[in-house]
Amino acid sequence: MFDGIGELMLILIVVLMLFGSKEIPEIARFLGKTMAQLKNATNEIKSEIQKSAQDNGMDIDSITGGISQEINKAKTGITQMTNPMDAVDLGLQKPLEDVKESIEDLSGPIKRQS
Repeated sequence: MFDGIGELMLILIVVLMLFGSKEIPEIARFLGKTMAQLKNATNEIKSEIQKSAQDNGMDIDSITGGISQEINKAKTGITQMTNPMDAVDLGLQKPLEDVKESIEDLSGPIKRQS
C-alpha cells in the first residue's frame, strides 16, 4: 500500500494536524473497537453459514477446496506468464548447483574477478 516510509510519515503528520495529539488515542481506540466488532460479526456470519450448510448436508470443504485449487492454478499460470525464466530456472537450479559443488570440490571455491 505504501511505497515508502515518507508517505506514511506524511499521512501521520496530516492526521496529527487535523485532529491534534489529544484526539489521536481516542480515534485509535474507536478504530480498534470497530475492527474487533467487525471481526466478531464476520466470524458469526461465517459460523452461521457453515452451520446451515452442515444442517442441509452440504460439504463445505469440497466447495472451498475447489476454489482454493483454482486460485492456486491461476497464481501459477500468472507467475509463469509474467516470469517465464523463473519457471525455467526452477528446473535448472538444482543441477547447476550440483555442477558448481563438483567443480568446487575439485578446484576449490570459485573466485569471481571484478
